[in-house]
Amino acid sequence: MNHVRSIILGAPGSGKGTISDRIIKNFVIKHISSGDILRSNIANKTDLGKTVSSYVSSGMLVPDEVMNTLIQNELTQYKESWLLDGYPRTLPQAQKLAESVDITLVINLVVPFNVIIDRLKSRWIHEPSGRVYNIGFNDPKVPGLDDITNEKLVQREDDKPAVVQNRLNTYATNANPVIEFFKAKGVLETFQGESSNEIWKKLYPFLCHKLEKRA
Repeated sequence: MNHVRSIILGAPGSGKGTISDRIIKNFVIKHISSGDILRSNIANKTDLGKTVSSYVSSGMLVPDEVMNTLIQNELTQYKESWLLDGYPRTLPQAQKLAESVDITLVINLVVPFNVIIDRLKSRWIHEPSGRVYNIGFNDPKVPGLDDITNEKLVQREDDKPAVVQNRLNTYATNANPVIEFFKAKGVLETFQGESSNEIWKKLYPFLCHKLEKRA
């Protein structure tokens, strides 16, 4: 089977992480996270990491040209099939990536924004451990408290409805040109649903024809 060079797209809260985990668990494919690459370079104090850190620490977006170099340096290490998550985020990034790599599949997750807002406003976390609870879906045993430590749960600032709406609007503005770019190339596949389970039921049989399944 030929190696697949794939990308997963989706708005914040669309279940990209959950779907990516299921893909990696079920198929022979390497998961490449742009966020992990950024954190690794910053932690290892590489030249690119120092550049990235200066933008992140000042609250600025990392410029396209820096992200392009960072990601393309990483991709040269992989000979197997891979799934790229978190990049490209803008049209210039998508164009640059397509110039250097033959992208064979772009998975586009579409979840209604009102569903995402409802989902995220119900999400509470235990900050020290990162444990996540969803009210009405994965409730803590005692309301407002972590199951293990009984410490207080908090809601992240960027999970509050007004902030989520702004993040979704920003995503739509940046992502629509990227989606149209890959759609024109004939490699975009869109999967819609209100939950990761609903989307997975459609995505899994499709991927069975595209990817090598794990033993």
